[in-house]
Amino acid sequence: MSDSSQGDAMIVEQRHPARDAGQGRRVVVLGGTGFLGRPICRALADQGHTVVAVARTPRDIGSGVAVRALDLAAADVDEITEMLRDLDPDVVINSAGGMWGLNDAQMLAVNVTLVERLIEAAGRLPGRVRVIQLGSVHEYGLVPVDTSMPEGLRPAPVMPYGEFKLRCTTAVSEADRSGLIEGVTLRVGNVIGAGQPGHSLLGVVAGRLRDAQRAGARARLELAPLGSRRDFVGLSDVVAAVLLATTRPEAAGHVINIGRGVAASARDMVQLLIDSSEVPTDLVEAEQTGPAETSWQRLDVGLAAEVLGWSPSDDLHTEMKQLWEHAGAEVPA
Repeated sequence: MSDSSQGDAMIVEQRHPARDAGQGRRVVVLGGTGFLGRPICRALADQGHTVVAVARTPRDIGSGVAVRALDLAAADVDEITEMLRDLDPDVVINSAGGMWGLNDAQMLAVNVTLVERLIEAAGRLPGRVRVIQLGSVHEYGLVPVDTSMPEGLRPAPVMPYGEFKLRCTTAVSEADRSGLIEGVTLRVGNVIGAGQPGHSLLGVVAGRLRDAQRAGARARLELAPLGSRRDFVGLSDVVAAVLLATTRPEAAGHVINIGRGVAASARDMVQLLIDSSEVPTDLVEAEQTGPAETSWQRLDVGLAAEVLGWSPSDDLHTEMKQLWEHAGAEVPA
């Protein structure tokens, strides 16, 4: 860390003396009413932090969490700066963004443009704010079967979403090195849990199963090939990692993988959801006619254990059950 960065750190300690004392912090969660943001806000509030959720459409997410209305995809740097100056956060968590149901231009706006504006706005504050960016396993692209993806692997995304998320990670890391912010990126696997986005594979399957259940009929699922193996991780595990990244000084400046370190087939995940639903189902899977967009993903999660003291759960049965119980109650960011 440079001398100027050390000076900035001292300013932060003087502005927020509780920051390194393990006490409650002021945390702003962008996209705080969405799939990831909502449980993150709830968990932060339960730990005694002062939490403000920021979202385009305000909605009640329980006691202890204030909600601020702001269209993050449209807000300019001045608007974001004004909001941050008003809220005076120790930590900003960016759980906004996304890919499901969005075209490339929309993905660019809610991912890259938002992060670039957030960094500039946070850099205008009198002290260094910790900015936690939720990145994606899709930043890595494809790797050979039976290999893991460590943080040191050179990213080579194969889809626009992965490219956009990689640009966000790069921007956060560069801003951290320059002393503009205290940056942390969590590269998250394919998340499973309550409130699963309806456009995702498991969200679509849950919706069709729920329709069949309501009709008292046997479900018939005709799906694309499900042979690709990916790193699926439970929503509660991701929330736990975010909470640790909020308070652990050692996390600053790192890009950290958050997954189970297991490559599970999409077919197994769909079957687990069918089993959790207990809906009689015929699963019809199309034959693979070309290369899978993402045929193999397995994150190396050793750094998360080292830096955050975090480890994933053994299985996804509880998360899948919660996904099913909440199916049909999708909450937009």
